Parts: sequence; structure tokens; C-alpha cells
Amino acid sequence: MGRPFGVPVYVAPSWFLVAALITWVFGDQIERVLPELGAARYLVSLFFAVAFYASVLVHELAHTIAALRFKLPVRRIQLQFFGGVSEIEKETETPGREFVLAFVGPLLSLVLAGVFYLSMYAVEPGTVPGVLLAGLMISNLIVAIFNLLPGLPLDGGRMLRAVVWKITGKPMSGTIAAAWVGRALAVLVLIGLPLLTRTGFLGNSTDDISGLNTVTDALLAAILAAIIWTGAGNSLRMARLREHLPELRARSLTRRAIPVEPVTPLSEALRRANEAGARALVVVDGHGDPTGIVRETAIAAVPEHRRPWVAVSTLAQDLTDGMRVPAELTGQPLLDHLRASPATEYLVVEDTGEIYGVLSTTDVERAFVQAMARPSS
Repeated sequence: MGRPFGVPVYVAPSWFLVAALITWVFGDQIERVLPELGAARYLVSLFFAVAFYASVLVHELAHTIAALRFKLPVRRIQLQFFGGVSEIEKETETPGREFVLAFVGPLLSLVLAGVFYLSMYAVEPGTVPGVLLAGLMISNLIVAIFNLLPGLPLDGGRMLRAVVWKITGKPMSGTIAAAWVGRALAVLVLIGLPLLTRTGFLGNSTDDISGLNTVTDALLAAILAAIIWTGAGNSLRMARLREHLPELRARSLTRRAIPVEPVTPLSEALRRANEAGARALVVVDGHGDPTGIVRETAIAAVPEHRRPWVAVSTLAQDLTDGMRVPAELTGQPLLDHLRASPATEYLVVEDTGEIYGVLSTTDVERAFVQAMARPSS
């Protein structure tokens, strides 16, 4: 939808479902205040849905600007079901920056709520502008309060994480605490939100509650609880993975490889590899310079009786600059390099340009799984 501050903004398909739901629900609310609008109330309600998500975008832009200020790359902003998300690709370096980065979003939502509240004094109450401004004021206030709840993946959870991180000196301890509080919040939302609605605690009239309303409230509570629970779990898994990222080393994950000429039969190349204890084949030219990597999946697809008649060059993937990985790469720089040049195998080279071996994405994925399974320190 655009690139404010160089960051692309996307709208997920689920947004249209939520926009339609808001249009329907808010349209019924408008009918009680402005019955003379008739069917036009849904146009007003649709405008409210768009304006509300514009406010959500401003909320996410606050996170984005803070992240860019702290030199943290932001992949994208996505507006989706029940709000938006700013995909910040790196963790903050200090708990103070983490707190600020999380707090600016709800803070700006509170500012917007205040702006809309003050704007209500400039219009006549009971009019379309008055209803829209009141709705935007209340919705931004709800967004701010909801996001300040102290559990991941909400902004308040990140603020709690920063506080625990500051106290303990361990970012993982903060993540664990905020994630479990987030899961507790999910249970409270699942059970408490329908109860609050049924008792009229939220300001609604209990006389207007029907069976359909009860089912709708329970469904919305279940969706919200699922989003919070899943987000808390994902935050915990990503934190555990980042903790173990330094253990991912190109050198230690690399398979030993042998160089073979393009016309070498596959059976002969595999025989040489077995003798040398190697698990990968690199095709080289007459000068010994690598030109391609024989794909593991391609080898497996060739029946054994045909291997003496198949040249390795027919199974090789041509090398590109992005497929050359320095042997000393580790952690996040290694992942960034692989993500920038997607492939199934990479040639790992020394600083001198000498072939060290072949890095397979399956080995990297296996290392990911093992890192996730290890307990946190």
C-alpha cells in the first residue's frame, strides 16, 4: 500500500473480513444514534473501519520510526486480523531501548484518542462527524489499553520483558516471564471477556443480549485468546532460537566435498567421495575453479544402474556469487546471507578462495531444530 520511511506496508486478506465485520457492527450502532441515515449508515461505518485501521497504521509507524532510530531494520508493516504488526528483524541491544520501542505504539494511540476527543468539541454531537470522532476516540483508547497489557506478544509484554531483562540482566528471563504472563492473559480473555459482556460490566445493556450475541462474544474471545497464546509461544521460540544463534557456524555445519570434473560419471564421483569420507560433490573446470554444486536431491533421483552413464555436470546447479559462503560466517550474518540468496546447497570457501566444503540447507534446518530443543541458559 506504500513505503513510508522506506518500509513497505501490506494489507493481509484477513483485514477485509474484519473491515466487513466492523462495518456491520458499527452500522448497527449508528442506527441507534442516527436512524435517519438508513442504508447510508453502512457507508459511514465503512469509513470508520478504514479510519480505524489508519490509526492502527500510525500506531505501527511509531514502532517503525523508533526501530529505524535505533538502527534496527524493519522488514515490513502488515495490517491484519485484529490490528497490525511491524516486523523488526533484529533485537534491541538494551532493555531501555526495548521498553521505548514497545511503549511508543500505545503512547501514540493514546495521543490519537486525545486528539479525537478534543476534536469532538468542534462538531455538533449526534451528527455523523460527532459519531465518527467518538468511535475513533474510543477505539484508539481500547487499542492503547489492550496493547499495554503485560504479556507477549502485546506491547505491554515487551515492556515487561524489558523490565525483567533490566533486573536480571538476562533477556531470555524477560521473554520467559512475559510469555507466560501472555498465556495467562489468553486464558483470562477466553473466560473473562464473555462473562464481562454477559454481566454488562462493559457498559452494555444485559436486556439486549441474545443467543447470537453470546455466541459472537465467545467466538471473538476465542480468536483473541488464540492469537495471544500463539503469539506468546512464538515469541518464546524465537527468543530461544536467537539465544542459540551464535552456535550456528558455517564451518561446523559444512559437509566435506571433493572436486570433480564435469564429465565424471556419477558412480565414479560417488566412489571417490566415499573413499575420501566426503558427502558432497563440487564441479570444477580445467583450472580447478568451482562452477557448480551437484544437488543431493538430483543424486537421489538417479537409479543406481544408471549412475555410470550420467555425468555429474547434468546434476549440478551453477554457482552464483550469493551461493559462495565465507567459512567464518556465524549466527545472524550467516542466516542473512542464506536468506538473501535462497538455494539448496552453498559452496563454503576460505578467505583465500579455497574450497572448504558444501553447506546444505537441510543441515541448517536440523541445527535450528536442535537449537530449539536445547534448554535455555
